[in-house]
Amino acid sequence: MTLIDVHLHAARLPTLKPAWRAWADDFGDPDVLGEVYDDAGTVRPAAFDRYLAREGVDVALVLAEYSPKATGIQPIEDLLPVTAANPARIKAIANVNPHLHYPIEEELQRQLDLGAVACKLHPVHAGVAANDPSLYPAYELCQAAGIPLVVHCGTSTFPGSMNKYADPLFLDDVLRDFRTLNIALAHGGRGWWYDAAAFMALSNERVWIELSGLPPSRLRTYYAQHSWQRLTRKMIFGTDWPGVPGIARNARAVAELCPDEETAALVLGGNAARVYNLKPTG
Repeated sequence: MTLIDVHLHAARLPTLKPAWRAWADDFGDPDVLGEVYDDAGTVRPAAFDRYLAREGVDVALVLAEYSPKATGIQPIEDLLPVTAANPARIKAIANVNPHLHYPIEEELQRQLDLGAVACKLHPVHAGVAANDPSLYPAYELCQAAGIPLVVHCGTSTFPGSMNKYADPLFLDDVLRDFRTLNIALAHGGRGWWYDAAAFMALSNERVWIELSGLPPSRLRTYYAQHSWQRLTRKMIFGTDWPGVPGIARNARAVAELCPDEETAALVLGGNAARVYNLKPTG
């Protein structure tokens, strides 16, 4: 099956706060981190590409993030050498923060011009509700460009996080005001919002559950109140690398949970290819 991981952080470590590095060390594979990163804390592009190939990843989406209040800065410029190593496999996702970027649509356009294929909004780390009017120009650009909006929808333990903004209910206004915009709920409502995220995905064809940071062994429990057969068809695979033991390991575990092979193919790659406008070559 085609495997697309839509949620990886290939960040340069000196730009990040200690809490982020501790998270990577606590939840990631130290051998992989030693393989992929050089002594200066920068991702080695060729080594990263080899690692993805070994894990069976056909497309990997790496995230920029501008969250100086919480995790630090992961500028899109630092991702360009990584995406250039294998543009067919590795692509970037833009990020905008209204506390840093103005006009926000100009910054988003700049990142799209650098090759970004989606826009990530991080309400919890940026400290802004998803329905804040300051974000609407960015949403208008996403809708016009036909790219998805990825929204962090789950709790975060990083100092400086504002977890009240993880509530997917803020997106109710956005979905009503932007009628053709696809929205991926990164972390799928992690914390107190699994039911809300699932309801939104099942009731709106443009909302998707993105699985990054969710242990596959707990997924059936998290979404126990909803039709598993229906909900899995609205899921998109992502890991939150490097905070994961292994991409292939997670993919196999997720595939085993799917009701049938057709659904597994959608979760592991088909839905992402459609929503993020990707054309895997693997």
